[in-house]
Amino acid sequence: MKEEREFYPTSDIPWTAVDGIEQRVLSAAPDGTLTRLARWPAGTTSGADVITHEYVEEVYLLEGSLTDLTLEQTFHPGDYACRPPGMPHGPYTTADGCLMLEIRYSAS
Repeated sequence: MKEEREFYPTSDIPWTAVDGIEQRVLSAAPDGTLTRLARWPAGTTSGADVITHEYVEEVYLLEGSLTDLTLEQTFHPGDYACRPPGMPHGPYTTADGCLMLEIRYSAS
């Protein structure tokens, strides 16, 4: 379970580098449950492969744009995705960079 946290300035949490992007983890639990801001610099690509994972992932695009290379579709602020475990998605690239809110949790 995530720790209890009342409102606080997210700017107190440092950006850390992971897998070619920066993240600001807002809350997390040992089981992999996670809420984070993910910032992709302009020109970032997630790789060449389609992505799947064993958790539910919700993503809300806050700034910039993100292009799904498989779908050949670009997403913009206000666009949202909910991916159940095993759902194929990506790979992605961003020409101008993007900022997203990502929430991960177990399906059970």
